[in-house]
Amino acid sequence: MNNQNLVARVCTARRRFGLFSLLMAAWIPLVSVPPAWSSVTGSISGTVKDPSSGVIPGATVTALNTGTGLSQSVETDAVGFYVFPALPVGVYDITIRHAGFKEYRETGLALDATVALRVDATLQVGTAAQEITVQSSTVHVDTTSTQMGEVIGGVKMTTLPLNGRAYTDLLALQPGVVAVNAGTYSSQAVSGNLNSGNLSVGGQRESANGFVVNGGSVQESTSMGTSIIPDLDSIAEFRIITNNGDAEYGNYAGAQVYVVTKSGTNQLHGSGFEFLRNSDLDARNFYSSDRGILRQNQFGGTVGGPIRHEKMFFFGDYQGMRRTIGVDSGLVLVPSPDARNGNIGSAQFGTISKDEAGNLVFTPNTVNGTSWASLLSQTLGYPVQAGEPYSLYDPKAQVNACTSTSQCVFPDGIIPQSAFSAPAKNLLQYIPQPNAGAFFTTSAYPDALRDDKWSGRIDANTRAGMISGYYLWDDYNHLDPNTRANVPGFSNSTVGRAQNFNLGDTKSFGPASVNEFRLNYVRNSYTAGQPVGGLGPTVSSQGFTGIVPGGPQGVEPVSFGGLGISIGINAYYSRHINNTYQVLDNFSKVIGTHTLKLGANYHYDQITDYEFGARNGTFTFDGTETGVDFADFLIGAPADYEQGAQIPMYTRGRYFGVYGQDSWRYRPNLTFNYGLRWEFATPWWEAHNQIETLVPGLQSKVFPGAPTGWVFPGDPGIPPTLAPTRYNNFAPRVGLAYTPNASGGFWGRLLGGPGETSIRAGFGVFFTAFEDITSFNEVGDAPYGFFWVSPPSL
Repeated sequence: MNNQNLVARVCTARRRFGLFSLLMAAWIPLVSVPPAWSSVTGSISGTVKDPSSGVIPGATVTALNTGTGLSQSVETDAVGFYVFPALPVGVYDITIRHAGFKEYRETGLALDATVALRVDATLQVGTAAQEITVQSSTVHVDTTSTQMGEVIGGVKMTTLPLNGRAYTDLLALQPGVVAVNAGTYSSQAVSGNLNSGNLSVGGQRESANGFVVNGGSVQESTSMGTSIIPDLDSIAEFRIITNNGDAEYGNYAGAQVYVVTKSGTNQLHGSGFEFLRNSDLDARNFYSSDRGILRQNQFGGTVGGPIRHEKMFFFGDYQGMRRTIGVDSGLVLVPSPDARNGNIGSAQFGTISKDEAGNLVFTPNTVNGTSWASLLSQTLGYPVQAGEPYSLYDPKAQVNACTSTSQCVFPDGIIPQSAFSAPAKNLLQYIPQPNAGAFFTTSAYPDALRDDKWSGRIDANTRAGMISGYYLWDDYNHLDPNTRANVPGFSNSTVGRAQNFNLGDTKSFGPASVNEFRLNYVRNSYTAGQPVGGLGPTVSSQGFTGIVPGGPQGVEPVSFGGLGISIGINAYYSRHINNTYQVLDNFSKVIGTHTLKLGANYHYDQITDYEFGARNGTFTFDGTETGVDFADFLIGAPADYEQGAQIPMYTRGRYFGVYGQDSWRYRPNLTFNYGLRWEFATPWWEAHNQIETLVPGLQSKVFPGAPTGWVFPGDPGIPPTLAPTRYNNFAPRVGLAYTPNASGGFWGRLLGGPGETSIRAGFGVFFTAFEDITSFNEVGDAPYGFFWVSPPSL
């Protein structure tokens, strides 16, 4: 989709004022795959002056990472300007030295991912042995970048009460983020129960957000949520960019979320935790027979430190989750004991209305067709005619009006048990008896979750650069007692495993050039909603005839339209495997007051889905025949029967993008940011061409018997991707960042001193992701059939 936005905003460290905001958007779905490119670094720049405000060229500026002890040094240029274009996230001390001046030091400077900080300094005349130290403020305004967003650090994350301890729950705290979604895009819950991040940001779709961990994409490409969520105690910080992204960032029109995990330092450190919730003091739900259980334990720890001081560091973490929740079914309408014995009641076999004179009139349901009449005659042992009423009722006297088989099929509204179908007799045992009054049942049963995740990171300062390796492993099993059925006895599980491997190298080429290279792989594999509990009864043992079983073995799924009850195993489950292979590179170079950045990104997505769609079939009863869904069930007259097959789908996609951008510090308090991105992404294709589309008037040559307009890959003008790949996706970005130098008076009180306020404006064109879920619009279409539906008898 093509999104253009023009935005201006004022940010201040003490107060924020929105000066103006104008958004323009025009959307066209174009791109298929969500690229992830991002450094896990920030930048620090500034100007060094003497007491008379004259610039000082040739001053040595050193940035020391206080955690690892690693440092970098640059010199100020002819106008006293310096810049560190790519520093790893962390806390820094900045030291500035020049002959004839006292040493200047600013300590405790927190540098966040993708943030550009300004640290200006005025050196005082003196000797090198003299020193001026400034403790950095805890709040530092980004006064050089155009992009808008927020950084949330580890302390804030771990001190907020988060049920589930997922950083994605904090995304909704940002302006412009809507915490609910339309339900169209719903990624598999991460770790079995965590928020996958499908939220609307800036009015965009829930699939328009990108997720990056340590510079590599961790996108779940079906619905565009995140595939992994690292343990909260392992995250150093995360940043959400909501607008005005530089040319470095592409293909996301909503939010771009960047997570940076912790690394080891020169000191050995660790932590341990246990979070407990239970139901010991909870009350019973009013409609429940007993109090639902709740036992939730989250436990784990972290450890990090040096492998070799100031050279190599490690960090590792583990988190376990054990949770059991009592799921309350609420009040479920079930057949009464009389109904289970066939005593339905005459009034139920028809409808009561008023005629023109206001008199109550009973209109009975009648036998539909000669075939059904013949079948009923065989099971009942007496003749039944097509069009014969099932029962009769006098609404005025409120009594049965049929007492003989010569008047109706079921005298007195009672179905003889001889007419019960074999499957109905076998399935009645799975329909609960009322336990909450005469017509309702209620129950509570456990929903259990087990999740284990761990990750490890190693950082090494080598001649080849700062090399960083990261691996995450997350394995979970979620036992759901009633995905399809709403009564106990039909549990299923979602079993999944997610993995991420990330290898990066940040190499400096002199004081003015830095290159960042990264390889990234993420795998998300899960089976959702698979029935559990061992082998259940076979289709034939339940009394069904004529059904070719496809699995899994268990109680046949049956739904009642009037009662609202459902029994049987989950017939619709799936297995999903998503692999993403990514390589990217970013190169930064400082030339005078210009910071140039060039980069490229490529990745290949493999998505394999196995859809298991009602392979044993499903039955629905809604009273189509007799007017009573449960009566239809007893005599074996479903409204419909649906049976499917296992359909594999192998979708693939490629992406490539390049960009160039420049951050020009035109004045010490005015920076222009501009760049251009070019990218292309193939629409999703199916590896075996089992996909189709519509082109009015075109006759298929691949399947000549197909209706006109129903075409397939290989037909004239129809590529494997169905739609052609676009190669004209140019995305310009232009913006400015201005920080007023007011130091007194009204403007000084309003905007603060120099560096405390940033005024930003920007314009950009963005292309958003085309999610893989749209490929499933074609699943099951001819000739690759998925379902067939018919109204058989039992």
